[in-house]
Amino acid sequence: MRVSRRSVLLAALAGAVPACSATAPPAPAELVLATGPDGAVFREVGGALAAALADELPATRVVDRQTGASVENVRLLREGRVHLGLSSLDPLVDGALLSAEDPGGISAVGRLYDSFLQVAVPASSPLRGLADLAGRTVSFGPSESGTEFTATRLLSLLGIEVDARRMTHAEAARRLASGGLDAVLALTGIPTPAITDALRAFPLRLLDLPAEAERLARAYPGPYVPATIPATTYGDLGPCHTFAVPNLLLARTALDDDVVEVVTRTVFTQSARIAAGHPEASRINVRTGIATGQVPLHHGAERWFRSTKR
Repeated sequence: MRVSRRSVLLAALAGAVPACSATAPPAPAELVLATGPDGAVFREVGGALAAALADELPATRVVDRQTGASVENVRLLREGRVHLGLSSLDPLVDGALLSAEDPGGISAVGRLYDSFLQVAVPASSPLRGLADLAGRTVSFGPSESGTEFTATRLLSLLGIEVDARRMTHAEAARRLASGGLDAVLALTGIPTPAITDALRAFPLRLLDLPAEAERLARAYPGPYVPATIPATTYGDLGPCHTFAVPNLLLARTALDDDVVEVVTRTVFTQSARIAAGHPEASRINVRTGIATGQVPLHHGAERWFRSTKR
């Protein structure tokens, strides 16, 4: 009987605990991690990961690079301008960013946590559903972000045309409060810092998207899963029906296996530190870490996962 590599890894991870190593960690001169924009969980989780890596690699200058998020991060990885980067899964599954001409250029360190699409409007707004956004001024997140990618895909699928603006989630929340925007779309972890901060001074609502979530999942099987934002996420806002997308930590495939093994170990043994203050990010764990879809694990990451023992 033929056994897949994924099956072997899953069997090895049952009841896994991290293995110890007596060897000294590698010491690259610099390690650049592409994160995300102000007001997004990528930015905060990425910053915490960079700090943890700096402790694990004391001879290495670890750089936390602020970016527009997923699409920009993958581009920077392909161009060799960063070593590590965070990305939602859907642009990668789409195939536009994992070129057939260079299939080995980017690998996965592991799956981290899920992002949720959130559509925020003022509490007093007449907008009640996604179709009501037609003709409205809407933030699609920063240029080259996962939000921009997914929002463009979703609204195109539904035939909804809007006046799309590109900006950070933090800036979008400020403009929503001042009347400069009708709605903010944010594909990010929960709670989203920009929305949490805005709610302290300005009443918001999140639009329910149950039908839209099902339609997107049918049109693009794989990365999209209908999901509910728990009622406890944003105080009195209550639950919100939307969809979730897995997030991956990516690495240049050319990055040294020993370095990536250290990165992988840090992510999955220091997850509490990395996810501090972000309940969704607290889902980072070794059991789901190998579920990276069509993106192959980096050899260094695979080696660490295999090294875990019962």
